[in-house]
Amino acid sequence: MTNDQDFRPALIRLLPDLRAFARFLSRDPAAADDLVQDTLLRALRNEEQWQPGTSLRAWTFSILRNAWFENRRRAAARQRALDRVTVEEEVPAGQEHRMEVMGLARALNHLPREQQEALVLVGALGFSNEDAARVAGVQVGTFKTRLSRARKALASQYGSEPDQGVTD
Repeated sequence: MTNDQDFRPALIRLLPDLRAFARFLSRDPAAADDLVQDTLLRALRNEEQWQPGTSLRAWTFSILRNAWFENRRRAAARQRALDRVTVEEEVPAGQEHRMEVMGLARALNHLPREQQEALVLVGALGFSNEDAARVAGVQVGTFKTRLSRARKALASQYGSEPDQGVTD
């Protein structure tokens, strides 16, 4: 049993990161909001299963990831249609930063889904390798391998040496 005074405020503080991860997984802001809502409901419904002293962040991210996989299984045809949506290629002049972000998005899309997930969890959301491995449901060594391969693939796509500034 947990204390509402600790659990719920901590859960609220996780909302921005949960939403960011949901947007990464779903690639659709509306679907991401639905996924976060489903995650919050599941977390609140199963609050007594969370063990104080463990990472609430990793626990809720695991719930979110599992909910996403469950939703994907239920709506496979709809998800395939969402995955085929491409990023708009036209960029107005003077939007160098937007072009760089779009280039990164395209480069990420060429990586396997597991490697994309590894980069987002560690690089964008700041998870430790250990917590990110828990979220992904794999051993830490497997996760580190995915992350290393993703970094090397991006480095080669951007023409830099994979070992320059890229470490596990």
